[in-house]
Amino acid sequence: MPGSPLAPLLLLLLLLGPPPPPAHAAPPQPGRPHGTASGTPKPSGVSHRKGSTTVPPKASGVSPTKAIAGGGPPKSSETPPWKSSTAGPPKASGVSPRKSSTTGPPKPSGLPPPKGTTATPARSSATTGPPKGSTVPPVRGSATPATPGPSRDGDPAVTGRTGRGRGALGGVGVWEGRSVQSGVRGGKRGAGVFPAPSLPSLCPLAAPAPKVSTVAVRRRKVVRKKVVKKKKVLRKKPEAPAAPQEPCTCAGSPAARGGPCVTVPAVSPACPPLGLESLRVLDTQLQASSQKRHGLGAHRGRLNIQSGLYDGDFYDGGWCAGREDTEQWLQVDARRLTRFTGIVTQGLNSIWTYDWVTSYKVQVSNDSHAWLPSRNGTEEAVFPANKDPETPVLNVLPVPLVGRFLRINPQSWFPNGTVCLRAEVLGCPLPDPSDAHAWHPPSPPESQLDFRHHNYKEMRKLMKRVSEECPDITRVYSIGQSSRGLRLYVMEISDNPGQHEVGEPEFRYVAGMHGNEVLGRELLLNLMEFLCREFRLGNPRVVQLVTGTRIHLLPSMNPDGYETAYKLGSELAGWAMGRWTYEGIDLNHNFADLNTALWDAEDNDLVPHEFPNHYIPIPEYYTFANATVAPETRAVIAWMQRYPFVLSANLHGGELVVTYPFDMSRTYWKAQELTPTPDDGVFRWLATVYATANLAMARGERRPCHQHDFTRFGNIINGANWHTVAGSMNDFSYLHTNCFEITVELSCDKFPHASELPHEWENNRESLLLFMEQVHRGIKGVVRDSDTEQGIPNAIISVDGINHDVRTASDGDYWRLLNPGEYEVTARAEGYEAATQPCRVYFENVPTPCSFRLARARGRHRPGRTRPGPDPALRLQRLRLRRLRAHGRGQ
Repeated sequence: MPGSPLAPLLLLLLLLGPPPPPAHAAPPQPGRPHGTASGTPKPSGVSHRKGSTTVPPKASGVSPTKAIAGGGPPKSSETPPWKSSTAGPPKASGVSPRKSSTTGPPKPSGLPPPKGTTATPARSSATTGPPKGSTVPPVRGSATPATPGPSRDGDPAVTGRTGRGRGALGGVGVWEGRSVQSGVRGGKRGAGVFPAPSLPSLCPLAAPAPKVSTVAVRRRKVVRKKVVKKKKVLRKKPEAPAAPQEPCTCAGSPAARGGPCVTVPAVSPACPPLGLESLRVLDTQLQASSQKRHGLGAHRGRLNIQSGLYDGDFYDGGWCAGREDTEQWLQVDARRLTRFTGIVTQGLNSIWTYDWVTSYKVQVSNDSHAWLPSRNGTEEAVFPANKDPETPVLNVLPVPLVGRFLRINPQSWFPNGTVCLRAEVLGCPLPDPSDAHAWHPPSPPESQLDFRHHNYKEMRKLMKRVSEECPDITRVYSIGQSSRGLRLYVMEISDNPGQHEVGEPEFRYVAGMHGNEVLGRELLLNLMEFLCREFRLGNPRVVQLVTGTRIHLLPSMNPDGYETAYKLGSELAGWAMGRWTYEGIDLNHNFADLNTALWDAEDNDLVPHEFPNHYIPIPEYYTFANATVAPETRAVIAWMQRYPFVLSANLHGGELVVTYPFDMSRTYWKAQELTPTPDDGVFRWLATVYATANLAMARGERRPCHQHDFTRFGNIINGANWHTVAGSMNDFSYLHTNCFEITVELSCDKFPHASELPHEWENNRESLLLFMEQVHRGIKGVVRDSDTEQGIPNAIISVDGINHDVRTASDGDYWRLLNPGEYEVTARAEGYEAATQPCRVYFENVPTPCSFRLARARGRHRPGRTRPGPDPALRLQRLRLRRLRAHGRGQ
């Protein structure tokens, strides 16, 4: 206005610039200090553009406008916005500038401003249009027209529209409402759209600004709810996978270039083994470029295969090439399209030579003519191999290879040896392109059994779960601890768990004596689940077995060894890792040697009149404090004394055969010698029952696992005739208790892959059930006092023609396993007259009742004594057992 007294004042204000907006009090925000000085603005959570001196305004509760025409100025612009604006300076009211303002918002970079930065107005130019490619339309009254360009009509964040229209003050609602989602959806830099501010900047409750519509308030509430949801999602994000612990696990690693070789990868490949070790890959599927001789042919190049004792054996311990050059190869035919992911190798198993491969290449083919090498980038990969003959080394392929044939091409080997190796190939079968049905194979039937490998904690959980599902027929108890304090848990399955019933035999399965032979452990865990489930379903066979037998299942006799093998996995545990206890003791050689004492007494004609043929006492040296007796062995011996077991099986792995006592050869200097027991016929029958019902053993076309062909003997063998074992649990159980025990070698692979467990369960399910039912074979009865009708404990039951006796339990009941036939059975006890009667055993699997009533012998006991004392042999046995337990508690 000309002549107005306010004109000089307005001109002065335009020259000096607008005053800073007043600070508004706001409630404290989480994570920020209280009581910020009024002269220092609080960061709003919106960062300035890189290279710009613009700093976000104070957190006054109202965001900068979004509907201002024109984007941010060029980076080189230094003109203050009020010098080129067509309007006056904005009012210091805490509200965004007017519609007619041409000041554009600064272009954010997504980074929050540093704390303590002072706020300055955003620099802009009145004549500067929006950035190239902007879709923001001009604001009414703006001096700069919008630059034409493509637009997205449906996105309010891009068009600058709010829910009810567009305007300068509506920018508050756009910033705190829809623009957050559009920024997340991928708003482009320079498109005139602000990226979503950081989450904390959207949450604080600022002082209400004047002239803010209800639409903006509603949108602000919606944003607050969304922020809470995002925070919850962030907290529930899964943890990132652990970084590999080892530096090299595949080709192209430092090992391939001459650095250290890593044998155990941090992450195992997902594909299972093809089955070279478990014999699922047949001999005809293995070929080689050359071989030294037949015993070292391609069919012997299987992981963990064992050689014979003699050099030049027909069954040797690996594949050896006939020539020493880099053109030799071992080829595997998968017989279908397969995605190969890794290879495990070993050297030659031999006690005479040292041979292994130190590096190799890998090729695949679909027709065995054109071969594609495994590459690490642009170079052909060379994989680091072994440094000793026995330690397995896994190499994961840099990129999985798809084909039918795979070749292992050795490149270097032990300098003092030759080209020899054993291998396993990891791969996943793929659908056959020529078979349309193979792309959609029928889903396998769902099984209610838990087919996987269970470590100690998982085993406890499974046993607890089964006990909770069938509390009326199950009981879990511990018989002791391992060297490292892991408990030896047993599952009892009976119609009256926890108590012995007169006339009901007791049966046991023991697995995991060698920690790396894991199949027996998993079979017993599956057997627990199976018996519980089938009993609840009313399976008549299982119901009869559970109600007529007291079953004890010990899945892990050596839990320390199992944990060692479990950490390495099925393909890397090797042949012996985890076999021994934590103290380095082989439990199958740790029981007392009772055979030598018995055979010495027999040679001197002292049996059975002066030396017993059963219940042989533990030798005195075995009870010394310095005797090497594992705590696991002590626990099992005490377990044998508490329960009158009749029949047992010890589950092992590494072969397909059933062995029976004696395990120790009678001639001490012979490694192999047929050494039968007096009950050889019964033991042969028990072994045959399991072997003929086992699907893997009964398969006629199967090949030998290692160097012995047991199919010639019906897959059973006398233990000592295979290899002598002194101090075995089988011999100790037979000579020290009433229990008849055999050993079952379940599989060629000691540690089969988890994918093979369902198949192994099917192989052994019928054998496990049928063998338990053999506990009812023979005769049973109760030996009672003819005067009091009370059972006589420790009475001796003798069968004419068999130089091995058994004894009655604490209630006077007994069980004697016999083959069908007629027998003369005698019962005698200290202080009683002996009694003899004929008993006939039938072919049906039902025990023949054969009880006795003994009359007291006159003058054989003091007057007033109700029961005679035990015989001297029994007293000696108890004395030695007390000493053994005492020294065990002292350790």
